Amino acid sequence: MRFIAGVDEVGRGSLIGPVYAAAVILNKSIDKKLLKDSKSLNKSKREALSKYIKKNSIWAVGRASVIEIEKINILQASLLAMKRAIKKLKKKPHLILIDGNKLPKIRNYHLKAVIKGDRKIPCISAASIIAKVSRDKMITNLSKKFSGYYWDRNFGYGTMQHLKAIKKLGVTKHHRNTFNTIISFK
Repeated sequence: MRFIAGVDEVGRGSLIGPVYAAAVILNKSIDKKLLKDSKSLNKSKREALSKYIKKNSIWAVGRASVIEIEKINILQASLLAMKRAIKKLKKKPHLILIDGNKLPKIRNYHLKAVIKGDRKIPCISAASIIAKVSRDKMITNLSKKFSGYYWDRNFGYGTMQHLKAIKKLGVTKHHRNTFNTIISFK
């Protein structure tokens, strides 16, 4: 039996927090027609699908911290999060399909980049859903301690609401200090 994993990341464009990636090997029984790019689904649908995927798949989540993002840059941190997710899978896949055009450096694995894979390939769509729900949950919990930034609504992205909050309240330890938007507030 051949195992194919899909991998996607989330949070690259956010101004705060870690970048997350998920790796998913779908069970044959899963209804692939339900799986879509996480960005095309509303929050409740994403959360329901995330639970469904987790019950019917082999999956893992990896992340790279703000410190790692600042040290190695957001692209390399995204690839690191992907590598961590892949390494955590309980079964080694024969093929790993990764959303985008860049691949993490990982030995003894067969990797293939797929541009817009989160829209085309169900196992990558599943990974995008799990990664997004996982990161959103962490950011929502974090927003309770930093309520003035509205991270439970903007998830750290550079919305007008978030930028106004940074101007008023300042930069936190959770902000990515090497991002130009954050540098402009210092």
